[in-house]
Amino acid sequence: MGRRKNPHPQRAVNARTVLKVVKGRIEEEEEEEGEEQPVLCSRIPDEEDDLEVNQHQIQKEKTTFEKKGVKRKRTQHECDVCGKMFDRPSSLAIHIRTHTKEKPYECDVCEKRFSRADSLQKHMRIHTHEKPYECDVCEMRFRQSQHLKAHKRIHTKEKPYECDVCEKRYRYASSLWYHMRTQH
Repeated sequence: MGRRKNPHPQRAVNARTVLKVVKGRIEEEEEEEGEEQPVLCSRIPDEEDDLEVNQHQIQKEKTTFEKKGVKRKRTQHECDVCGKMFDRPSSLAIHIRTHTKEKPYECDVCEKRFSRADSLQKHMRIHTHEKPYECDVCEMRFRQSQHLKAHKRIHTKEKPYECDVCEKRYRYASSLWYHMRTQH
């Protein structure tokens, strides 16, 4: 079966055209200029289609537009509170806890509560004295990978944090923060 010519070429060009099915007939509406509303995309029926019979086959898909008319990915999920976007519904659910202050994960030892399961796992290393991350230069051990990463800057002499005022450089973000509070 070959590709059919679009019987309504103007609809393909004008993205702001909205098709409405009203009691078995199709009406076309034009949006007001400057108005940002969702666009309703419908399968355009052929002239030979019997709209009364095939009305249930017309598929509608609502797509929203972000700034400058860019389509949002269909897989993105938006926080209703702050508008932040997430690829997975589970990531959105975790994020929402920052707004609700919900902390469903509790430490069995000290009863401290956490909003994320991985935060509880990292915390448990305090009680178990587990330090799974080891420096390959000096064999010093750490509970968290980011602490090992920061420690390695001692060996590499790397100082990635720079003061915007005096251009002094620091190995740790906390050192730069302290410098800014006390010197500038």
